[in-house]
Amino acid sequence: MDPKFALQELEKSGKDGLTAHDLIDLKVTGGLTYNDFLILPGYINFPADHVSLETKVTRNIALKAPFLSSPMDTVTETNMAITMALLGGIGILHNNCTADEQAAMVRTVKKFENGFITDPVVLGAQHKIKDVLEIKRKLGFAGIPITDNGKLGGKLIGIVTNRDIGFCEDTNVELSTVMTKEVVTAKLGVTLAEANQILRSSKKGKLPIVDAQGNLVSLVSRSDLLKNRDYPWASKHPQTKQLLVGAAIGTRPADRERLAKLVDAGLDLVVIDSSQGNSSFQIDMIKHIKATYGNKIDVLAGNVVTRDQAANLIAAGADGLRIGMGSGSICITQEVMAVGRPQGTGVYQVSQFARKFGIPTVADGGISNVGHIAKALSLGASCVMMGSLLAGTNEAPGEYFFLDGKRLKKYRGMGSLDAMERNDSDNSGSQARYFSESDKVKVAQGVTGAVVDKGSIKQFVPYLITGLQHSLQDMGVPHLSELWNMVDSGQVRFERRSAAAQIEGGVHDLFSFEKRLYN
Repeated sequence: MDPKFALQELEKSGKDGLTAHDLIDLKVTGGLTYNDFLILPGYINFPADHVSLETKVTRNIALKAPFLSSPMDTVTETNMAITMALLGGIGILHNNCTADEQAAMVRTVKKFENGFITDPVVLGAQHKIKDVLEIKRKLGFAGIPITDNGKLGGKLIGIVTNRDIGFCEDTNVELSTVMTKEVVTAKLGVTLAEANQILRSSKKGKLPIVDAQGNLVSLVSRSDLLKNRDYPWASKHPQTKQLLVGAAIGTRPADRERLAKLVDAGLDLVVIDSSQGNSSFQIDMIKHIKATYGNKIDVLAGNVVTRDQAANLIAAGADGLRIGMGSGSICITQEVMAVGRPQGTGVYQVSQFARKFGIPTVADGGISNVGHIAKALSLGASCVMMGSLLAGTNEAPGEYFFLDGKRLKKYRGMGSLDAMERNDSDNSGSQARYFSESDKVKVAQGVTGAVVDKGSIKQFVPYLITGLQHSLQDMGVPHLSELWNMVDSGQVRFERRSAAAQIEGGVHDLFSFEKRLYN
């Protein structure tokens, strides 16, 4: 046959592989996990670094990278949330702590990077150097405007920086004697671009914004200008330019009070944290959030693995759905409770249903590598939530320890007895996640373990981003936003793989090897 007729012959004989619908055919295969299939290669006519990973985590919140860190007390606290947002994703702060502690974490994230800082820390001339040092200890900065009444809105009379106090040994000295009185300022109404240009030309660290009477109204920081340069993918609120942050809550009455504190601290996304989200408790909580806060805050509801579960939460007003039940590396729900679903099947079934209503989905659990991320997204998820993949990094909570010559960090499921007992005194946190706070006998749905040191996510997440870009390139998908349409149309195709094929696809037949994923 003439080679020029190859394309016509392909149209006659049909494409290789399966559509996503045929892949997830419950009558043929039952439930599938990520390792049970592969995505067939497509046509490449673009470089990998041109692949856009922009996506939505909820109806109203968009991200440059489809990554969330899990609300686990060995994964996400302030440091993780800040760094995830800087790298284009979003961190979800755990709730295995008091409401005040969780709200404080939200405030720290929101104050890390700003456009116009509308609530800057302000002191008066009568304050002392020790007050500045305490602020620096708690918040990490020492550039503080000084007003005549020590409050925002007072007349600006000076500014104190590290240079002013660096060589003062007496911390009881009043700021009036050390503050810089000749302050470079900008007038109210200046644009952020103009303010940043003034910072560049003046080479100052802080730029106070004052009204016509010289009263302090806001502040712009040079450090934020540098962060904008170093982290162009950062997830920020479109108006305030503050980093985006999420936090988990439960469904008990006390969680309504917790949420009020979180919203007051500046929360962008609330995750209702439940192992089984299809409950009257969660539906009532969603309705309460929407009635109380409207569009001020988005709700990521769950967890779900079936369309029946999803329908109830969507009808209640959820802005996004979290998919997964028993698929996490430290979760034993399927084993202990005999309830759950293989993650690949759950992601596909729920995502296909949710997309009819414009609801994004987050694949939560079972993500062990870049390939799993690509597969979760190809099955319809808008984002992935990662626990074990981020545990053990520098930004994860906890201290490193050594065992058998390896540097490790503790990692535990929120359904482990270890996590549930953390807040026994106030019946909050992870215990309530499993509706078990009143149980006399606790039944664990998770385990406690350890993971190997992965270094900083400032290197690890860019590796995930680059790997995902190459994966989409191999599929022939130039933009993540186009992936789902290409899957639905049958352009992106799949193939199941046997146990032998899974072995073939990994490293094999070597005496030894070193597996370095990035440098």
